[in-house]
Amino acid sequence: MFDHLSDRLAQTFKRLKGHGKLSESNISEALREVRLALLEADVNYKVAKDFIVRIRERAVGQEVMQSLTPAQQVIKIVKEELSELMGGSAEPLNLVGKPPLVFMLVGLQGSGKTTTSAKLALMLKKKGRSPYLVPADTQRPAAIDQLKKLGAEIGVPVFDSDPVQAPLDICLQALSGASRENCDLLILDTAGRLHVDDELMAELEGIRAKLNPQEVMLVADAMTGQDAVNVAESFHQRLGLSGVVLSKVEGDARGGAALSIRAVTDVPIKLVGVGEKLDAIEAFHPDRMAGRILGMGDVLTLVEKAGEAFEADQAEALAKKMATNSFTLEDFREQMQQLKKMGSLDGILKMLPGAGKLKGMKNLTPDEKELKRTEAIICSMTPAERANHQIINGSRRKRIAKGSGTSVADVNRLLKNFAQAKKMMKGMAKMGGGKKKQLAQLLGSM
Repeated sequence: MFDHLSDRLAQTFKRLKGHGKLSESNISEALREVRLALLEADVNYKVAKDFIVRIRERAVGQEVMQSLTPAQQVIKIVKEELSELMGGSAEPLNLVGKPPLVFMLVGLQGSGKTTTSAKLALMLKKKGRSPYLVPADTQRPAAIDQLKKLGAEIGVPVFDSDPVQAPLDICLQALSGASRENCDLLILDTAGRLHVDDELMAELEGIRAKLNPQEVMLVADAMTGQDAVNVAESFHQRLGLSGVVLSKVEGDARGGAALSIRAVTDVPIKLVGVGEKLDAIEAFHPDRMAGRILGMGDVLTLVEKAGEAFEADQAEALAKKMATNSFTLEDFREQMQQLKKMGSLDGILKMLPGAGKLKGMKNLTPDEKELKRTEAIICSMTPAERANHQIINGSRRKRIAKGSGTSVADVNRLLKNFAQAKKMMKGMAKMGGGKKKQLAQLLGSM
């Protein structure tokens, strides 16, 4: 989402580092570039102006001018101010109260509320809650069926809404029936509406008044840019929003909404949808997002994602296999499956510090089709072949290629690459005990 902004800021700071000593003149020149970059990213004009004023006040102070690395100090200040602009620190979901708790999702039609409802339910389910999805959208054809399908996919119960009923009645019935389903949290998927539609907004006000939800969250499409801020303002005036969920941030949106919403509305961004899969949602951390924007990566989120995908005992067992040179193709296949749980490889790479500075970064992104092909080849092997790749002769290679829909050349390439990887792992066996333990800890935390 922030690719263009990140590139512009990187160019600006590179020129700034070219100056051995900073002056008010070259700082002002750099800040003009930063301001233009923010405006191009569709950041609210007043927000961008105030942001630059705050940075200027800090950047021309003694803290920077007398520093041995003044350009790095300016970058540090920009990171801190970017983080503060987006809220400073993460705002957790409000899970305090007598169950069943109620989360109400609102927004424009097409913003992704129904999918976000299912994503939120899955996220809370993983945290030990028992969510109950409530289709309260009687305006859009098939909205109820869509949520039922998504609920079945993630193993979360869905209230059997009647489209002829009023949304308020549906929500009240679901609230009273939550205990029968052993659920402690309702997620209300309301109908999409224009914020200028008084009748439909009044409907939402009625649901809010009667059910008194712990969270009233606006699902805002990041692709709409600056208009997402206007939508957030209007909904907040009528409903008193407790938070915002930015959807579709994995697209080519310019990022202005994320940088402006908190400053304009004082409503925190609590969650971001980072992909199409139902597990592609994460808490919004302003400080981490600021790091991503400035090309510093987001190692903490990467470690959290890896921690969810990899069990510590699995990681330690893998480390032992690597150290004893007993790593097999079956182990490799299992690691590929675990890696896929962390999301797209492109998204993972962007969390690595300095990745954005690599020339041709887009060309370095792993081809996920190639990984699928590799997995198909391994799946076409027998258990014995996966355990010992050296028994795979010419006839076996032909059979594997045919079974996986690939060519013998593809099979040969995989086996050659795997053999080279085994040689590299063999070198790890020479590491001392402390190094082996560090490897196991690294694999356990990543």
